[in-house]
Amino acid sequence: MPVGKNAAEQYDSSEIRVLEGLEPVRLRPGMYIGSTGYDGLHHLIKEIADNSIDEAIAGFANKITITILNDGGVRVDDNGRGIPVDKHPKTGLSTLETVLTVLHAGGKFGDGGYKVSSGLHGVGSSVVNALSTRMIAEVYRDGKTHRVEFEVGKTTKPFTVTAGSPRPSGTSITFYPDPAIFKETTTFDYDWVSNYARHQAYLTKGILIEVNDERTGAKESFYFEGGIRSYVKRLNNGKEVMSDDIFYVEKKVADSEIEIALQYNDTFAEIMKPFANNVLTPDGGMHVVGFRTGLNRTINDYARKNGLLKEKEDNLTGDDIKEGLTAVILVKLPDPQFEGQTKNKLGNPEVRGYVDKVMTEYFGYYLEENPQIAKKIVQKAALAARARKAARAARDNVIRKGAFDGLNLPSKLADCSSRNRDECELFIVEGNSAAGSAKEGRNPKIQAVLPLRGKVLNTERARLDKMLANAELVSLIKGLGVGIGEQFDINGLRYDKIVFMTDADVDGLHIATLLMTFFFRYMPQVIEEGHVYLAKPPLFGLIKGTGNARKIDYLYDEAALEAKLTEKIEEKKANGAKIDEGQERFKQAGYTAQQRFKGLGEMDAKQLWETTMDPENRVLVQVHIEDAEKADAVFAKLMGDQVDLRKNFIQAGAAKVDLDDLDF
Repeated sequence: MPVGKNAAEQYDSSEIRVLEGLEPVRLRPGMYIGSTGYDGLHHLIKEIADNSIDEAIAGFANKITITILNDGGVRVDDNGRGIPVDKHPKTGLSTLETVLTVLHAGGKFGDGGYKVSSGLHGVGSSVVNALSTRMIAEVYRDGKTHRVEFEVGKTTKPFTVTAGSPRPSGTSITFYPDPAIFKETTTFDYDWVSNYARHQAYLTKGILIEVNDERTGAKESFYFEGGIRSYVKRLNNGKEVMSDDIFYVEKKVADSEIEIALQYNDTFAEIMKPFANNVLTPDGGMHVVGFRTGLNRTINDYARKNGLLKEKEDNLTGDDIKEGLTAVILVKLPDPQFEGQTKNKLGNPEVRGYVDKVMTEYFGYYLEENPQIAKKIVQKAALAARARKAARAARDNVIRKGAFDGLNLPSKLADCSSRNRDECELFIVEGNSAAGSAKEGRNPKIQAVLPLRGKVLNTERARLDKMLANAELVSLIKGLGVGIGEQFDINGLRYDKIVFMTDADVDGLHIATLLMTFFFRYMPQVIEEGHVYLAKPPLFGLIKGTGNARKIDYLYDEAALEAKLTEKIEEKKANGAKIDEGQERFKQAGYTAQQRFKGLGEMDAKQLWETTMDPENRVLVQVHIEDAEKADAVFAKLMGDQVDLRKNFIQAGAAKVDLDDLDF
């Protein structure tokens, strides 16, 4: 680029591009929907359906239907008032067209629209229109159907009005995502839609939300008269609750509405679901601060007043009180101040005082009226306080503070030489035999190996103090470098990939599940940021040749083995070879031997490297938390104390297993 006078002369109005209409959305879609992958695609449904939810929150709709269409589109219907259709004074278009083609046009601005809205930025419908190859909008008002069609955000079939409508009032929006924008996929996931609908039904009590999938015929309906009380009940499903009674309060404070439901269970984890105007705020915010302040003060005041805490005892901390707590907080306010486009945190300072006031007053009444439940809550928190102090003493002894410098790593860890975390990998290996092969076969520059002896502690049933008395878990914590509990810091993680490498049998899967439980309960951020993997060692080896000419084809399951053998046999037949059908299948396919790997320990260092550790050949399965609530329920069921739940789960699953497919 030239500099000086010539450069200045070339810089004129022709260099300035003015983006018109919805052009900015197509140019930078990630700014509006977060991404153009799976999440962004499904965010389109949310943007349209949230408008229908707003009608329900305002009291004008009680039924919403989301339909995944056979032809790749999605239709969202509601029985609300219907988007206004009269001519808009500023655009000269119908209000319907204005809402769908102009950014920041909608009922979420000013005083004449929604008092409470789940959409903050007011860009939803028009953004979906811009990112769709086609959109069809129909509004039912006054016994007429008002219709308009668009392509890539531009009107193609003008606004029309016809007599008659399928229902007295409402809106129907159909859209087809543009594959030029969503290059990864344009196929909608029914489970995502179902989960979204279920959550919205919990948060808007008395609304019926139906989900239909024309591709498969799947249908579900969600209706929860109990609202967030029903939500808490579902979150505690599979856990031993302190009482069947669920604390619930719904109060209006100033211009906001506060709704809270909570219940304690016998686990050591907290489940907190905070929402503002039906938007999940996973990073919390002022409503959560107010809730915790009110909860902690109320429990400590009750404990002091009723002699459940001795005079010289310290107050119970927030960490003590939240153990076993399941809570849903829903605040509705006219002007929510979310932090960032992703709306992860609520910033309105006044909400803190509103929620604190409601919790202090009404949870205080609840404790006074339910002394037996109150006593159990205080006793559980007091036990957690003792465990916390014991854990802190243990942690101070076993966890090195600050960045790892290699001086205090566990002795059995065979560390890698690189200090560049982005290339480092930790293999957590079952058994000394497999660990020996892994240490010998690895790339020592970037691959570390930590052997496990036997099965680690089930952390679903253990507090932190007991966990820190377990030598295997202590070695793992020290090796990872992130600390634990209140000292946890993801920035200390020493490895980009943490790989569970266990045998492909029942015991190996059990060990992997125990490790998964530990990470999910105590280090979920490590999973959320994509650092946890499962190694997939082969089950079979097809051997051809001997000595230096020996070659092995590795297969990972029965289906892959059969497919490989069939392919080779058919190939030989096509080339005119005669097949002896009496021979074993592997010999018919031209192999000299077939090997079945019962465990990692059966592989030598070279085989383990080739099949399970070599980045060029290995198969790794990355662990994701797609549905934290479902994952929580599964861990509670499989790893918790409720034997009957686990037994029923196994019996139900056993009916689906073909015994011919199992190896004994």
